[in-house]
Amino acid sequence: MARTLAVISSNIRYDEPADKLHRWENRREFLSQLLLEYSPDIVATQEGKHVQIQDIAERLTGLRCVDGHRPWIESLMYPCIFYNPATLSLQASGDIWLSEKPTTPGSSSFGSEFPRLCTWAAFEQGIFAMNVHLDNSNSTVRKSQMNVLIEQVRQQLSNDQTLLLMGDFNESPECPVRNLINNEWPELKDPWQELGKQEESSHHNFFEKIDYGTRVDWILTDQELKTQEMILDKSQSKDGLFPSDHYILKARFNWPKE
Repeated sequence: MARTLAVISSNIRYDEPADKLHRWENRREFLSQLLLEYSPDIVATQEGKHVQIQDIAERLTGLRCVDGHRPWIESLMYPCIFYNPATLSLQASGDIWLSEKPTTPGSSSFGSEFPRLCTWAAFEQGIFAMNVHLDNSNSTVRKSQMNVLIEQVRQQLSNDQTLLLMGDFNESPECPVRNLINNEWPELKDPWQELGKQEESSHHNFFEKIDYGTRVDWILTDQELKTQEMILDKSQSKDGLFPSDHYILKARFNWPKE
């Protein structure tokens, strides 16, 4: 019998006091509210430091953070996965540092501006979720990082798992990283394109209207997840506060769960 699977990907913006109105202490309640109101099964966040992830974890009532495998480095930004234990049961999880030393926390290679990583979670219901944040400055670096991710995930996957790849890829789905993903996992679709939605910027830098940029935030899924909707949540508070400098990407799927 099919059921609905609700998934969110959200770059939450690191804690930057110079953001003034949009500094973290002002945004965290509003961000958490917008995440929770979608009744998600899975939430993938990017760019948060440990303190920010703790803030969100306290506010995402009913969700659990997948971090039991992780030795936190307080100065670094982490992609994280939250899940609803009422609908999903965690089986295994891990971090893949997108470097020449993928098992070494904080490692960085290829000229990446920051250490980057992918966090993954395997659920007993058959979903294998990956959340990635790639380099922000160079496409060649992003390709090298994605090659590390692919090689490491090969060691974790089984053939009967449903793939879910989310994150901030820092480039358009028309760019080289998507080609690498297609070559390894041709079954992965982009629901945004599947629905025929017009391309637009998902990073707005706290501006109300953006006429430049591209969709750098993606949720890619196996074909068996049938898309109901995918939206960029452009909500602002009554005071003009954005939850982040990226729009929150939200999607619902029909999931043929046994």
